[in-house]
Amino acid sequence: MASAAPALTRTETDSLGSMEIPADAYWGIHTARADANFPITKRPISVYPDLIVALAMVKQASARANREIGVLDAERADLIDRAAQRVIDGEFHDQFTVGVIQGGAGTSTNMNANEVITNIALELAGREKGDYAFLSPIDHTNRSQSTNDVYPTAVKIGLSLTLRSLLEELDLLRVSFLNKSHEFHDVLKVGRTQLQDAVPMTLGQEFHGFASTLGFDHTRLTENASLMFEINMGATAIGTGITTHVDYAPAVLKHLREITSLDLVTSADLVEATSDTGSFMSFSSTLKRNAMKLSKICNDLRLLSSGPQAGFGEINLPAMQAGSSIMPGKVNPVIPEVVNQVAFAVAGADMTVTMAAEAGQLQLNAFEPVIAHSIFQSITWMRQAMWTLRVNCVDGITANRDRLGAMVGASVGVITALTPFIGYAAAAALAKTALLTNRNVADLVVEAGLMSRDEVIKQLSPARLSGLEAITAAIPVIASEDLIEI
Repeated sequence: MASAAPALTRTETDSLGSMEIPADAYWGIHTARADANFPITKRPISVYPDLIVALAMVKQASARANREIGVLDAERADLIDRAAQRVIDGEFHDQFTVGVIQGGAGTSTNMNANEVITNIALELAGREKGDYAFLSPIDHTNRSQSTNDVYPTAVKIGLSLTLRSLLEELDLLRVSFLNKSHEFHDVLKVGRTQLQDAVPMTLGQEFHGFASTLGFDHTRLTENASLMFEINMGATAIGTGITTHVDYAPAVLKHLREITSLDLVTSADLVEATSDTGSFMSFSSTLKRNAMKLSKICNDLRLLSSGPQAGFGEINLPAMQAGSSIMPGKVNPVIPEVVNQVAFAVAGADMTVTMAAEAGQLQLNAFEPVIAHSIFQSITWMRQAMWTLRVNCVDGITANRDRLGAMVGASVGVITALTPFIGYAAAAALAKTALLTNRNVADLVVEAGLMSRDEVIKQLSPARLSGLEAITAAIPVIASEDLIEI
């Protein structure tokens, strides 16, 4: 007699009724309802792997704490612990299917984690998925917990993990600009203020400024990461700790610190911590700062490379793809452009975080899912934008040395370096003459008898013009009666 075909579904029941769940699914009825209710973005929470890992870390720490304080038996605690570890190790992430945008303040995410980890644990015990009489997603995996402390804690841990990779990429980009500053250290160019010619500098100095900007942002982001270290585990529903043992909060904190290697602390006021999302708002604002400064750098790269014939044409960006379907040979600065667009999205996400933080009411903010999604997306997109900017643009930038040298030679801005010796009024008059006659400033200074040729050459050397070599000669005190009319 042929054996019966395996069942294709299993029946699960909650307070609203029963549903058929695919037999091979590790998620359950709560996840199924959320999948049906929130088909908004078509993006599951698994698009943020660090959030999934953080959820598993919270469940693992809770299982260990519950066992330690005696509210969960050793067998079930060990099964949950082992199942969570498999998720931490990268398995079963495809089972985290609920959408990144969801109602319920993160309850669907928490239940998705509870169900998946429970069913992994049931398999480890040699039991069927859905055998919740033996191991329950709520009574055991969610013991001593509420979505309202699990979800924000997991988001903070996940953001801390994700930020590490962003900071690594940010520093690599900083080094890339720094390397270019060394490569271009002797390339003199005309600086600009308000898009008008200013005084000379080196291209190396310009790129060093980009590197320094990114270094400062690295410091600010690192400082703000500490905002993610204050958690509210043990608060449960509204911060009063209802349903938890008095020893649970310190126990789960201890295990979370061990598991995550983060300097986590329990908030001094769990009621306030459960309703407040200010740390997310501050962190998002710092991300926006980084995005805007990176966008400004990309604006500069596009300007400096504009042309190649009718623009600035000072640097060459690597040609990455054809730039036009109608103009042959056109190449556009597509890499800085995409980084600009990521920055715009980060600014928009920061506004979303701000609005969601303001919209919380009384003892809970119901809008933490969109806060979490906005910040995770910003970090993820920023990291990828920095990578492509470094690999596909900055590392391959070259300088148009001849063009830069010619522009410096023809610039009246160099006369600024001579004002300590000939006075501002004479310098201004000579600059005007140079512009009208298209003559070299140095020649006009010498012809006016204001300085000797050797003195002019010395003061207009690249090292002096860029400030790389300080003026050591005595600068004469120029009285008004000594000024020469031009």
